[in-house]
Amino acid sequence: MRVTKAIKKEQLRRLQEVYRDARPALHYTSPFTLLVATILSAQCTDERVNIVTARLFPRLDTPEKMVQLTQSELEGEIHDCGLFRSKAKHILAMSHMLIENYGGEVPEEFDELIKLPGVGRKTANVVRSVYWGYPGIAVDTHVFRVSNRLGLAKGSTPLEVEMGLQKVIPIKDWGHAHHWLIWHGRKICHARKPECEKCFLSDICPSSTVQHSKK
Repeated sequence: MRVTKAIKKEQLRRLQEVYRDARPALHYTSPFTLLVATILSAQCTDERVNIVTARLFPRLDTPEKMVQLTQSELEGEIHDCGLFRSKAKHILAMSHMLIENYGGEVPEEFDELIKLPGVGRKTANVVRSVYWGYPGIAVDTHVFRVSNRLGLAKGSTPLEVEMGLQKVIPIKDWGHAHHWLIWHGRKICHARKPECEKCFLSDICPSSTVQHSKK
């Protein structure tokens, strides 16, 4: 199947129709807590992150409070979140930088955000689009997988997919489309066993295993 501009437009229309009410799954109360939660979400489910932050944020919801912990203490707090050693290191270093360089506030500028330890393009785009409403497409594993399978935006790296999605998605929808693709990846287009037989995009997806008769 050749994925034309018309097909891409229809893919996006259906995704928007089905997931128009999709919202971020991570729990947060401020730019800092959203930043920490997003760092914790790497290779970890949002459900697990929310369990961890439910016990973390009531006590440690600012950079100033976070840096009172030692590396080992923070590792203990987030131990069940996976990659806890590197995440603890990044969160503490990020908190120190916020205090020293930004007066304890999370910067809104993309170029400033990606200077923070543990913050890449995906995390910066999540925080900017979710908290402040800036246009941005955060390419996580779900967005990367679904975009490539649909042919909506092909790429071998998250950056290539991000640039491809920016070309086919109207800028006003960038922040929303990120969630459409995430939820589709979670609910139907799973990494190992995509449920093509129940997918509302199977007739316009080049990766679908469902055979459709030609009209």
